[in-house]
Amino acid sequence: MRPTFETMNPNASKVATLVQIFAWGAQFIGHGVFEKRAPKALDNLLQALVLGPYGTAAKRTKKVGVVGKYGVRYGASLRKQVKKMEITQHSKYTCTFCGRDAVKRQSVGIWKCRGCKKTMAGGAWTLSTTAAATVRSTTRRLREIMEV
Repeated sequence: MRPTFETMNPNASKVATLVQIFAWGAQFIGHGVFEKRAPKALDNLLQALVLGPYGTAAKRTKKVGVVGKYGVRYGASLRKQVKKMEITQHSKYTCTFCGRDAVKRQSVGIWKCRGCKKTMAGGAWTLSTTAAATVRSTTRRLREIMEV
């Protein structure tokens, strides 16, 4: 049997725990002495105990969405309107020609399907505007009336 750290040292888990506690203590002291600030982990002690061994890589930023780039500027109602526009602008739409969810906005009013490479005109923020949907339904209804 190949010797491992635990077979050579039966107190390996105790030593590792002590080293971890010492490292946390050194981190807290380092924050206070050299960076002149409280460590982020003190904000949430449970987070410090659970995520501490993994460092800062496991932490997440606040959920602000696509309008996080605006910060506190422009007011909440304007940010909500912009959020709605940007979400519709960046989402993928179903192509009417090939049926794939591959239509993306290229620029204002120009939409391109990445599946069949067709370029089509649409709204500035959405592929189909409400006015265009109204015109389509009216045209379809009038066409059905003429056929009867």
